[in-house]
Amino acid sequence: MSDAEPTPTAEPIPTASEKPIDPRQARYEAELAASKSLSVDEFRRLSRRSVLFGGVAVAAGFFGFRGIQKQEEADNIPRLLRATHEFNEDLWRRLYREDHLAKTFPPSEASVLRVKGRHGIREDIDLDAWRLNVDGVGGRIATLDLDAVKALPRHEMTIEHKCVEGWSQVTTWGGARFSDFAESFGSAVEGFDFVSMNTPDREYYVGLDIETMMHPQTLLVYDMMGGDPLDSEHGAPLRLATPLKYGIKQIKRIGTISFTNTQPADFWAERGYDWYSHL
Repeated sequence: MSDAEPTPTAEPIPTASEKPIDPRQARYEAELAASKSLSVDEFRRLSRRSVLFGGVAVAAGFFGFRGIQKQEEADNIPRLLRATHEFNEDLWRRLYREDHLAKTFPPSEASVLRVKGRHGIREDIDLDAWRLNVDGVGGRIATLDLDAVKALPRHEMTIEHKCVEGWSQVTTWGGARFSDFAESFGSAVEGFDFVSMNTPDREYYVGLDIETMMHPQTLLVYDMMGGDPLDSEHGAPLRLATPLKYGIKQIKRIGTISFTNTQPADFWAERGYDWYSHL
């Protein structure tokens, strides 16, 4: 018997069929085998059908749009589009909650609002001579200077200003709540459904629902960015700000405020936009 160490037996080299299979590769090969291949003729048939269906869809959209354009107009836009605006308004009015507050932000996130729209503020005015007229159904209720508005409690809010063009920006406004302003006139302005606002030259005008106007985040603004006086491009001496409406409703350089029970005229609504413009 030999005391020599036994010679180790070499491990057999696995053949290709014995190598472990990558599960991902196996799954891919199985899916590939199960997939249906298309003949050239079938591919061409499906391609022609896709082109046909696409053409029909484009034609339907084109002629549908042409059909809408030919409709009788309602307030300067096709009746169907106006009805869609009115449906949107009715829906948002039903969903409106007086206690709902729009999101606010830390003042550190605010920046000076970019200037868009110069309707009603193109001409220079004497800010010292500016006066705010307040009207009701029976006529003129009051004529005020800016100090009368500043005598009301000041509120500041940092909110997101949204434009119908699709952009938004966080900015800070300071001023008096419109609800405080209205309440200062007592019964003279009670029971109204709408508020109309015009610039002094009456070039720009908006109409708003009373629910939005009396909301605690609707301000008559006279300063911005933590106390800086409102400048001319942003609507000095007094403008409207509310996070409940798009920017087209937030009139600059207010000259007249009227309380009414008839839905007021609105500059952009007359040009095809939604009168309600609620967010």
